[in-house]
Amino acid sequence: MSAKKLIVAMTGATGAILGVRMLQAMREAGVETHLVMSKWAGRTLLHETQYTVADVEAMATRSHQLGDQGAPISSGSFVTDGMVVVPCSMKTLAAIAHGTGDNLIHRAADVILKERRKLVMMVRESPLSDIHLENMLKLSRMGVVMIPPMPAFYNHPTCIDDVINHIVMRTLDQFGIHLDLMGRWTGEMRGSSNAK
Repeated sequence: MSAKKLIVAMTGATGAILGVRMLQAMREAGVETHLVMSKWAGRTLLHETQYTVADVEAMATRSHQLGDQGAPISSGSFVTDGMVVVPCSMKTLAAIAHGTGDNLIHRAADVILKERRKLVMMVRESPLSDIHLENMLKLSRMGVVMIPPMPAFYNHPTCIDDVINHIVMRTLDQFGIHLDLMGRWTGEMRGSSNAK
């Protein structure tokens, strides 16, 4: 069986480290990754992490420029297993929901939708307006998986890396990539078994 091939898009929403960790985990799993970063993704990356744009681009199998509408990922004939937008800004969410195709992130997502491939969007905003919710619902009805990066606490995270790893692990599960980056739910509860 050939290795999975996924598109990774990073936008300017807060949470750049999620995209970085996603690329690292995919590389560890032997996934072929095609990265596209928006201009604001680069700015957010520098503000929130110790990584440079060049550092992150080097984590991907191949990196594509935002304005390159001739990139292979802009065509449905370039077969991939899907796409993850991590983190996903509300601007990108709206553009994909309404099919504007202004840049390579939007176009690649449009291709994923028309080819009925898996699209996962790690939407980042709080609180959510009616517009945000309507755009998410519209895409969800098309089969897009919305994964707001919500922390889990049943695995007792002790640092921010634990939280990040759990979110990335659960997102990769959507593509059939099962890495035990953090503890998974086992059904065993701490405390008294007689608790009601």
